[in-house]
Amino acid sequence: MNRAVVVGVDPSEPNRAAVDWAADEASRRRADLRLVHARSGAAGPVEAQRLDREWTRVAADHPEVTVAAELVDGAPREALLTAAADAALLVLGARGAGGFPRLLVGSTSLHAAAHAACPVVVVHQDAATGGDGGVVVGVEGKDEEGPVLAYAFETARRQSLPLTVVHAWSYPLVLGPGHEVPPVYEEGHIEAEHERLLAEALAGWRERFPDVAVTATAVRSGSAKELVSASAGHTLVVVGRRGEPSGPFGRLGSTSQAVVQYARCPVAVVPV
Repeated sequence: MNRAVVVGVDPSEPNRAAVDWAADEASRRRADLRLVHARSGAAGPVEAQRLDREWTRVAADHPEVTVAAELVDGAPREALLTAAADAALLVLGARGAGGFPRLLVGSTSLHAAAHAACPVVVVHQDAATGGDGGVVVGVEGKDEEGPVLAYAFETARRQSLPLTVVHAWSYPLVLGPGHEVPPVYEEGHIEAEHERLLAEALAGWRERFPDVAVTATAVRSGSAKELVSASAGHTLVVVGRRGEPSGPFGRLGSTSQAVVQYARCPVAVVPV
């Protein structure tokens, strides 16, 4: 049996964009769906009734999916991570449980994206569907990016969507005694080197997924800028998360944080 898709729910104001996205994904994966609300104290009757109504709505809209609704104890940050410990995917609204309306992405969602053991998809309420340009994934060309590419290719194949692979690059800045400006580079040589790096990153993936239409582009730009721009016309943006945290959101890195915050479509953060 496929591992479940877990989605965080706030019964006081259900994030239907995230819940509906998670239900659609569970259907595509032929997986169970778990609606999870984390509570710091005892749940009141109104809260429980609202969660039950959300379960009824989702179950009716997706009769092919086994749907469970769960009230779990604990602060939302840690309770959701625990609930998703053995999940295939954790889906959260951008505000997260107990989020603040003026924040683009709530601290609960950012914390989960930075620490969850499974991939995390963050869905903005007003950008749940995105465009129809398929899946876009950002790569640096490093060996450990296999899980990120696997998630992107599998998602594109599962939804019969094209895949755009973006590798953004910039000139290295070398500073030292007597050097206050970047050295002179031959642009053509640097561009060719990054195109080679991108080709190596994709080596074998096209053969493994022959039914996925792939466009690969190496562009001189900032990674976050390119991926946020691409998100306006795509169904999903996929980014990686690596390294040890130096702060509450340190695992995400600046690019992934910016994409999660500003993307115009759902964003999947994949641990590597």
